[in-house]
Amino acid sequence: MSCLRLLAFLFCLAPAAGQAQAPDWAHAQRVEVRLSSFDFTPSTLHLRAGRPVVLHLVNAGSGGHDFTAPAFFAAARVRNAMGKGSVEVGGHRSVDVALVPRAGNYPLKCSHAFHKTFGMTGRIVVD
Repeated sequence: MSCLRLLAFLFCLAPAAGQAQAPDWAHAQRVEVRLSSFDFTPSTLHLRAGRPVVLHLVNAGSGGHDFTAPAFFAAARVRNAMGKGSVEVGGHRSVDVALVPRAGNYPLKCSHAFHKTFGMTGRIVVD
Protein backbone atom coordinates (compact mmCIF):
# COMPACT_ATOMS: atom_id res chain seq x y z
CA MET A 1 0.00 0.00 0.00
CA SER A 2 1.44 3.38 -0.92
CA CYS A 3 2.08 6.02 1.73
CA LEU A 4 -0.64 8.21 0.24
CA ARG A 5 -3.24 5.42 0.44
CA LEU A 6 -2.16 4.57 3.99
CA LEU A 7 -2.54 8.21 5.05
CA ALA A 8 -5.98 8.40 3.43
CA PHE A 9 -7.03 5.19 5.20
CA LEU A 10 -5.83 6.47 8.60
CA PHE A 11 -7.56 9.81 8.01
CA CYS A 12 -10.87 8.00 7.44
CA LEU A 13 -10.48 6.16 10.76
CA ALA A 14 -9.80 9.32 12.79
CA PRO A 15 -12.74 11.26 14.25
CA ALA A 16 -13.73 14.35 12.31
CA ALA A 17 -12.41 17.68 13.57
CA GLY A 18 -14.55 18.94 16.42
CA GLN A 19 -16.20 15.54 16.86
CA ALA A 20 -15.61 14.10 20.30
CA GLN A 21 -14.78 10.47 20.83
CA ALA A 22 -17.25 8.38 22.80
CA PRO A 23 -16.47 8.46 26.53
CA ASP A 24 -15.06 5.32 28.14
CA TRP A 25 -17.88 4.75 30.65
CA ALA A 26 -16.28 1.54 31.94
CA HIS A 27 -13.53 3.66 33.52
CA ALA A 28 -15.63 6.66 34.55
CA GLN A 29 -14.82 8.18 37.93
CA ARG A 30 -17.63 7.65 40.44
CA VAL A 31 -18.29 10.57 42.79
CA GLU A 32 -20.76 10.19 45.63
CA VAL A 33 -22.61 13.28 46.81
CA ARG A 34 -24.81 13.05 49.91
CA LEU A 35 -27.84 15.32 50.11
CA SER A 36 -29.17 15.90 53.60
CA SER A 37 -30.90 18.58 55.62
CA PHE A 38 -29.46 21.08 54.68
CA ASP A 39 -26.19 20.44 52.91
CA PHE A 40 -24.28 18.65 50.19
CA THR A 41 -21.35 16.44 51.21
CA PRO A 42 -18.93 17.28 49.80
CA SER A 43 -20.08 20.87 49.31
CA THR A 44 -17.41 21.45 46.66
CA LEU A 45 -16.99 18.86 43.91
CA HIS A 46 -13.67 18.75 42.06
CA LEU A 47 -13.90 17.09 38.64
CA ARG A 48 -11.59 16.73 35.63
CA ALA A 49 -12.62 18.40 32.39
CA GLY A 50 -13.28 16.03 29.52
CA ARG A 51 -13.18 12.91 31.73
CA PRO A 52 -16.34 10.82 32.13
CA VAL A 53 -17.83 10.81 35.61
CA VAL A 54 -20.85 9.25 37.28
CA LEU A 55 -22.35 11.43 39.99
CA HIS A 56 -23.95 9.12 42.56
CA LEU A 57 -26.46 11.37 44.33
CA VAL A 58 -27.65 9.91 47.65
CA ASN A 59 -30.47 11.49 49.64
CA ALA A 60 -29.79 10.58 53.27
CA GLY A 61 -32.99 12.19 54.52
CA SER A 62 -36.65 11.25 54.39
CA GLY A 63 -37.68 14.46 52.59
CA GLY A 64 -36.95 15.29 48.97
CA HIS A 65 -33.95 17.26 47.75
CA ASP A 66 -32.58 18.16 44.36
CA PHE A 67 -29.17 18.73 42.83
CA THR A 68 -29.63 21.91 40.80
CA ALA A 69 -26.75 23.23 38.65
CA PRO A 70 -28.19 24.49 35.33
CA ALA A 71 -24.95 26.06 34.03
CA PHE A 72 -22.96 22.92 34.86
CA PHE A 73 -25.40 20.57 33.15
CA ALA A 74 -25.77 22.90 30.13
CA ALA A 75 -21.99 22.90 29.62
CA ALA A 76 -21.53 19.12 30.15
CA ARG A 77 -22.24 16.25 27.79
CA VAL A 78 -24.85 14.39 29.81
CA ARG A 79 -25.37 10.71 29.06
CA ASN A 80 -28.84 10.32 30.58
CA ALA A 81 -31.81 12.65 30.14
CA MET A 82 -31.88 15.81 32.23
CA GLY A 83 -34.66 18.24 32.92
CA LYS A 84 -33.71 21.93 33.15
CA GLY A 85 -30.42 21.37 34.95
CA SER A 86 -31.84 19.73 38.04
CA VAL A 87 -31.97 16.17 39.37
CA GLU A 88 -34.69 15.30 41.87
CA VAL A 89 -33.69 12.74 44.52
CA GLY A 90 -36.50 11.39 46.68
CA GLY A 91 -36.10 10.61 50.36
CA HIS A 92 -33.79 7.64 51.07
CA ARG A 93 -33.18 7.26 47.32
CA SER A 94 -30.22 7.61 45.00
CA VAL A 95 -29.78 8.68 41.39
CA ASP A 96 -26.80 8.26 39.04
CA VAL A 97 -25.98 10.92 36.46
CA ALA A 98 -23.31 10.08 33.87
CA LEU A 99 -21.64 13.00 32.13
CA VAL A 100 -18.47 14.50 30.74
CA PRO A 101 -17.90 17.89 32.41
CA ARG A 102 -16.51 21.03 30.80
CA ALA A 103 -14.00 23.27 32.59
CA GLY A 104 -15.51 25.96 34.76
CA ASN A 105 -16.72 26.93 38.21
CA TYR A 106 -20.43 26.31 38.71
CA PRO A 107 -22.90 27.07 41.51
CA LEU A 108 -24.89 24.22 43.06
CA LYS A 109 -28.04 24.41 45.19
CA CYS A 110 -31.17 22.62 46.29
CA SER A 111 -34.13 24.50 44.84
CA HIS A 112 -36.72 23.23 47.34
CA ALA A 113 -38.37 25.94 49.43
CA PHE A 114 -35.88 27.52 51.87
CA HIS A 115 -33.24 24.77 51.43
CA LYS A 116 -30.79 27.20 49.81
CA THR A 117 -31.55 29.75 52.55
CA PHE A 118 -30.67 27.14 55.19
CA GLY A 119 -27.30 26.56 53.52
CA MET A 120 -27.90 23.80 50.97
CA THR A 121 -25.48 25.24 48.42
CA GLY A 122 -22.15 24.27 46.94
CA ARG A 123 -19.77 24.56 43.99
CA ILE A 124 -18.68 22.33 41.17
CA VAL A 125 -15.09 23.06 40.11
CA VAL A 126 -13.96 21.45 36.86
CA ASP A 127 -10.25 21.76 35.95
